[in-house]
Amino acid sequence: MSLPRIAIDAMGGDEGVQVMVAGAALAQSRDDRVRFLLVGDEKRIAAALDAHAALRAVVEVLHAPDVISGEEKPSQALRRARSTSMGMAIHAVKDGAAGAALSAGNTGALMAIAKLALRTLPGIDRPALAAILPTLQPSDVVMLDLGANTECDARNLVQFAIMGSAYARIANNQPVPRVRLLNIGTEEMKGTDELRDAAQVLKDAAADLSLDFGGFTEADKICRGDVDVVVTDGFSGNVALKAVEGTARFVGELLKRSFMSSLRSKLGFLISRPATELLKHHLDPNNHNGAVFLGLNGIVVKSHGSANALGVANAVGVTQRLLEENLTTRISADLARLGADSLRAPHKIAVEVGQ
Repeated sequence: MSLPRIAIDAMGGDEGVQVMVAGAALAQSRDDRVRFLLVGDEKRIAAALDAHAALRAVVEVLHAPDVISGEEKPSQALRRARSTSMGMAIHAVKDGAAGAALSAGNTGALMAIAKLALRTLPGIDRPALAAILPTLQPSDVVMLDLGANTECDARNLVQFAIMGSAYARIANNQPVPRVRLLNIGTEEMKGTDELRDAAQVLKDAAADLSLDFGGFTEADKICRGDVDVVVTDGFSGNVALKAVEGTARFVGELLKRSFMSSLRSKLGFLISRPATELLKHHLDPNNHNGAVFLGLNGIVVKSHGSANALGVANAVGVTQRLLEENLTTRISADLARLGADSLRAPHKIAVEVGQ
C-alpha cells in the first residue's frame, strides 16, 4: 500500500537538485511505498533522475519556473509563491496533490508561505518549528519553538507543549512524553509571568493530555536525556539551538586539534578512532535531519540547507512517519481533550481573544 505523495522542493538547499533527488532515491530504496512529486526545473530534475532509474518510476515532476533564494525576505517570497518550487510544493499539499511538503530552502519563506496557504489547525494560534536533538540517552528530545515566533504568551507555550508531545509520541515512541518549559531556573518562582502561567495550565491539564509535566528545565540540561519535550519561545529556542550546535562543533574541532598536536596524540587517535567515529555519527546533523512546522493544517518539513543525500532521506523518513501516524489528527484530538477554557492562563491570556 503506497503512502500519500511527498512534494519535494527539488531546488532548495545548498546543493540543489542532485542531492534532493539522491535523497529521495535513498528514501525510496528504504521503503518502496513512498511516492514523490518533485517540484522545480524539469530539465535539471530529469537529468538528476537519470542516475536513479528506480526512483523515476515512482515520481511525478512538476515544473516550477522560479526559485526562492536563501536571502529572500518572506514578504518577497509570498508574492512569488505560485511560481516558485517551494511555493508550488506547499500548494500541492493545499490542493490535495500531495500529503506533505519537504524543503531545504529559506526557512522564513517556507514558514510564511505554509502559514498563508495551509492556515493553522483550529485551536492553534501560531505554528511552531520543532526539531529532534540527540541526547546522552537512547531517546532523543523534541524542542520547539526554534525560531518561528520570537515572542510568545502563555497560551502559545501551552499549545506548543501539546503539539510537541504529539510529535514526540510519533517520532520517539514516547507514549507519555516528559515535558518541561525552558527557563532560567527550575524553581517555581523563576521566569516570566508567561512561563509561570503556562506551567500552571500544563500542571492542571497534564492528566488529560497524556504527558508528564515536570515544570522547568535549564538550557544545560536540554541534551542530558531526562526530558522528551522542551518548550520555549522562538527567540530563546533559536539561541539555545545555535549554542548547542556551536558547542558540538567546538568540541569536535578541539578534539581534532588535540589529536594532531603531537605524534603521541596521533597514535592515540588511531587507538580511539572507533569512539571518535561514534561521536561524529551522534553529532552529525544529517542523522537528525527534518524539522517540522507543527500546528499547520498540513505537514511541512524543513531539511537542513547543507544536508547531504543521507540527511534528505532521513527528512523524508520523518515526513513519511508523520503521514502514517496522522500527526495533525493527533494534535487536534489533544486540543479537543484539553478544551478551549483550559487554554486560558490566569493573567495575560484572557485579553488575547479580544485583540
